[in-house]
Amino acid sequence: MSSIVGDELDTVHPQKGSLQVLWETKWRIACENSVYPFHDGKLQDFEPIFARLIADNINDAYSDAYTQTFFPFAESLEQQASAALNNGDNETASDLLLRAAVVYRISRFPYVGPEETGVKRVAFERQKKVYLVATSFWEPAIKGIVIPHIYRAGRDGSHIPVYIRIPDAASHNPVPCVLIMTGLDSYRPDNSQRTHEIIARGWGVVICEIPGTADSPADPADPKSPDRLWNSVVEYLAYRPEFDMSKIAVWGLRAGGFYAVRAAHRHRARFAGCIAHGPGSHHFLDPQWLLKVEEHGYPFPILRAWAKKFGFNNPAEFRIKVQRKFCLLTTGILGRPCTRLLLLNGIDDSVVPNKDGDTLCKDGSRREGRSCPELRHMGYPKSVAPAYKWLEDVL
Repeated sequence: MSSIVGDELDTVHPQKGSLQVLWETKWRIACENSVYPFHDGKLQDFEPIFARLIADNINDAYSDAYTQTFFPFAESLEQQASAALNNGDNETASDLLLRAAVVYRISRFPYVGPEETGVKRVAFERQKKVYLVATSFWEPAIKGIVIPHIYRAGRDGSHIPVYIRIPDAASHNPVPCVLIMTGLDSYRPDNSQRTHEIIARGWGVVICEIPGTADSPADPADPKSPDRLWNSVVEYLAYRPEFDMSKIAVWGLRAGGFYAVRAAHRHRARFAGCIAHGPGSHHFLDPQWLLKVEEHGYPFPILRAWAKKFGFNNPAEFRIKVQRKFCLLTTGILGRPCTRLLLLNGIDDSVVPNKDGDTLCKDGSRREGRSCPELRHMGYPKSVAPAYKWLEDVL
């Protein structure tokens, strides 16, 4: 296995089990630069939160104590925003609410599932609420809508919540659209900058969560549920007169990259192109990789979240059975013709083995790839500019 996934298989990252080490070696720098997972956030909001977590020796991000530590700080930002609104300062209020949304985002890390009813769900509901108020002041605004899941089957839910942002000009001149498929830990309210970039190019954007996460209605245990999900979403896009249906592209992020690859093959006639950003396809579900992944670069234990996301209640059962059931190679998806597909990642990814990109590029003339040297999962920041350049070419 080491020859397949490289030296990263046996690497143990030091932040595991210690929020202090995570904050001091990785997250504080990310927060200071307002990059994933702190985009839209401010260092001044998070320094006192992590000081409290460290002082109270709270290290389990899955715990209620972790999540509840964030709430007073987010509520303070909401109160400041309310005061700004009362003074007629909508811009300041929007900024403060956006910051509160980021505090709620980090509080509900690393995962919220569709059946979550605990404090993580409370945090996510609060995040959505303040985010949509914050973005209501933008021009054009982000709107939350609910799409009927007309292709639902089995244990699928009946409706699909999405966020949508459309240029004003689209009302009289249909525009291209980018469908963003979110990830394991990033959901609809976590894509502000991407919507800004997409709107600036005159396109529309729709954001939808992948099976097994957040508010997705797709049955996480059914490998074919994403196909039904995207069928319903595309039917809705076709219903909207603002969109040019010959120019619909997909951008799958992190775990969403896996679904972007699948969509490129299963829906190749509907999408002009698909970006799979940080995608897994085969090796990331290998039992041996999953045995070691808890020690890798993801900031928290990931196996229990992965298991829930794929519809398994038992992480041990998930590790043994998931590859045979969901892998895009063994299930024959990669053998099908596909639309244009761009694969982006960092060579030193320790969440998804970069060899999955090699697997995807072995065949298929329409698959293009770029791996960023010395960068980890997603290949940030160097992988972002090529994504927009490629979308401009496709759309």
